Amino acid sequence: MFLSFVVPVYNAAQYLPECLDSLLAQDISDYEIICVNDGSRDASPEILGQYAAKHGNIRVINKENGGVVSARNAGLSSAQGDYIWFVDADDFLPVSYTHLTLPTK
Repeated sequence: MFLSFVVPVYNAAQYLPECLDSLLAQDISDYEIICVNDGSRDASPEILGQYAAKHGNIRVINKENGGVVSARNAGLSSAQGDYIWFVDADDFLPVSYTHLTLPTK
C-alpha cells in the first residue's frame, strides 16, 4: 500500500514545519508528500524547498494562485498512491495516526 499526502499551501509559513514534521513522523514506510504551493507570497516556498531538499519523499508543485480546489487537483494529478489523503497546511497528524486509520492488507 502506497499513500499520497496532498497538501495545498497558500501563505502557511507559520504552520508548515509542524504540518510536514507530523507527516514525516508517521509510522508507515511507503508514502509521498505532495505539497502544492498555490502562489504563496510568504516564506512558504522557501520552507517547502528546504524540506524537499532534505526528504526524498516530498515533492513540491508550484503554481499560480487558483484556490484550494485547484491546488488539490494539481496534487491529485501527480499523486501515485493507492490511497490519497488531503491534509491542509495548518493541520498536523498525531504520531501513528495513519497506522490506526488506514485499512490493513
